[in-house]
Amino acid sequence: MTERIEEKLALRNRVIGVLLRSARERAEISKRECAAALGVSSSTITAYEEGRKPISLPELEVLAFLLDTPASYFWERDPELVPEEGSLPLHEVLALRHRIVGALLRQARLEADLSQKDLAEILGCSASSISAYEYGERPLSLAELELLAQQLNVPLEYFLDNLEGPVGEWHQQQKAWQRFCEFPEEVRDFVTQPINIKYLEVAMKLAQMPAGGLRAIAEGLLDITY
Repeated sequence: MTERIEEKLALRNRVIGVLLRSARERAEISKRECAAALGVSSSTITAYEEGRKPISLPELEVLAFLLDTPASYFWERDPELVPEEGSLPLHEVLALRHRIVGALLRQARLEADLSQKDLAEILGCSASSISAYEYGERPLSLAELELLAQQLNVPLEYFLDNLEGPVGEWHQQQKAWQRFCEFPEEVRDFVTQPINIKYLEVAMKLAQMPAGGLRAIAEGLLDITY
């Protein structure tokens, strides 16, 4: 059982590594730049890309931001959105995100009525390792997080940075862009025409009105029409 888990995690780490290298080369970003963003060595980035060392979700989020690539690219192919330019306290963001992911993991575990020992058996590690993950003292690899998310019956997006902050705001922009891309083509064309802004503003105001007010407006229009 443990060997099958190790094989599954090893394969997933190699896949993530290939995607990471592809995104980095497409963005024309060096390993040294990636290493500087995470506060690690260039050899660590190489290990990530070769699948020899597992990468954590917070680390992947920071690299995704740096590489102008949605984090979801590493588990599903979605439209890309380029973040705004500007310097970011990436080391601080990374440390905070490790703690947040750990807290969310602990919350999901408690809601599932599982112990740290139960999660340790899923990953084939010690309960003390799970404790270190939950308190943000040790990065949890994305492959391990995916496996735990499946067992805890929560989507991987549950652990993403959806809070305020540069990376969180970027995720929100990605989601907004993805929702926009799901609109019919004629709707997207209408929305992107500057001349239609007034119509959109009217629609927004109508959406905020109570049903009674909308009914009165409709009746007024009928009176004018007929």
